[in-house]
Amino acid sequence: MLLFAVAPRLWAAQTVRVGGDHNYPPYEFINNNGEPDGYNTELTLAIAEVMGMDVTIELGHWDVMRRKLEAGELDTLQGMVFSTEREQQYAFSPPHALIHQSIFARKGSAERAQTLASLAGKEVIVQKGGIMHDFLIKNDVGAQLFFVDTHAAALRLLSSGKHDFALVANLPGLYLGRELELSNIEPVGKPFGALPYGYSVVKGDTDLLAQFSEGLAILKNTGRQQEIYDKWLGPLETSGLPWKKIGQVTLWATLLLLLVLGGIVIWNRMLTRQVSKRTEELRLQQQQLIQADKMTSLGILVSGVAHEINNPSSLLLLNLPVVKEVFQDAEEILERHYEAHGDFDLGGLPYSRMRDEINPMIDDMLVGTNRIRRIVDDLRDFARQTPSDLSERVDLNDVISTAIRLVDNTIRQSSDHFSVSYTPGLPAFLGNAQRIEQVVINLIVNACQALKDSTQAISVCTYQHGKYLCLEVTDEGHGIDPDDIQRLSDPFFTTRREEGGTGLGLSVSNSIVQEHGGVLTYESVVGQGTTARLLLTPID
Repeated sequence: MLLFAVAPRLWAAQTVRVGGDHNYPPYEFINNNGEPDGYNTELTLAIAEVMGMDVTIELGHWDVMRRKLEAGELDTLQGMVFSTEREQQYAFSPPHALIHQSIFARKGSAERAQTLASLAGKEVIVQKGGIMHDFLIKNDVGAQLFFVDTHAAALRLLSSGKHDFALVANLPGLYLGRELELSNIEPVGKPFGALPYGYSVVKGDTDLLAQFSEGLAILKNTGRQQEIYDKWLGPLETSGLPWKKIGQVTLWATLLLLLVLGGIVIWNRMLTRQVSKRTEELRLQQQQLIQADKMTSLGILVSGVAHEINNPSSLLLLNLPVVKEVFQDAEEILERHYEAHGDFDLGGLPYSRMRDEINPMIDDMLVGTNRIRRIVDDLRDFARQTPSDLSERVDLNDVISTAIRLVDNTIRQSSDHFSVSYTPGLPAFLGNAQRIEQVVINLIVNACQALKDSTQAISVCTYQHGKYLCLEVTDEGHGIDPDDIQRLSDPFFTTRREEGGTGLGLSVSNSIVQEHGGVLTYESVVGQGTTARLLLTPID
């Protein structure tokens, strides 16, 4: 028996005894140093840390661990697959993973099986006390069962030429096959969908289960659970669509933009230092020349960068609608299959979930790609000052809702107290929704950057005041010096240059608002916060 302890912090009435399987990688196993390791173990230690619990972790034969839990020698098992039969005896936390059970066979074997029905009359190796043991005992599929203590023993037995199949969890099977170099076995079928996998206690022990469920919720909300999951399980999983490549394209596009803007900022500083050495009259003349030259160079730079960024963006905009149409064309067939045969896996998740999520996911990707193109277009517009199409009827509330959705992650990382208030029935105004959306995004991002910590609040509201439509973005941040208020709309003016600020955001925003015949004003008290107010004229 191996024990691993975490020092108590905030809550420690007693040491919690946590059990698990000693050979179920990558979820839980004994590592080469003889210590508990794996996804479940690291997750348990993280929960113990955030909840201030003192825990010991014991890993052993799974069937023995279950008996110890039932006998009161353990308080919880850190990973158990949920089933309705087990629910009669155990209580389960929300799942922290999904488990697929697979049928493994020897490569080139004449014996093939993809469904449970095809196991009839076959010799099947199963882990004693595991979920498949429970299922096969309840549902006699006509197979001859051979029980082993671990998944590794099942796969070794199968690889050695004994029996027909091994019924084991998919990821542990793939992991063990690679680690043990069992190159002659492979998964040939997944007769079950994704099964919930989480903490379990003896039914009735609700207090302890609540502690683990709360700790798991904290880790999920902070992203730490996903980090642990990606570390242990990410390399073994596959995805249907190339999300990673799409993310890389977006990342490189963003880095390229930042590189261009950073070069412009550095160049502007060098020119400013040179101009400051001359007389005031020459300085003013030189500033005019610099500004003209800067705008010309910015137009050339942005045009070149826009071409490089728009190529991958156009590829995404061209292919994503095709992917969406492919799914929509196949949806009727999938629905008929679903109605006839029940739920099934699609991209590693149940179809009943994926059918409602694929279209929104593709739509969100299209929105993000369009956003990249709009940023490039805005930089190009800033350089050449060309007029935009302002003939669209725009709903201010809809624009704000879209903007908040796009910067939701920035808001959540910056403030725990964000609120938005929409005045219903506001009249529309003539303009360009995408460009006003950019103004709202700039105002909200500036408000987030003004906060000292997440305890300070940000509020957004809309209302009608006289003949104007009004938007207010208020923060409780550090405020703006009165001498700087009048310079907020100047190109390249920023009080955050050391943090990477470029001074373009509010300058672009002010130009957009002026194109719409509106007004953008600021009220601020140093140390108390700032209110940015946008005024637009509605359609009569």
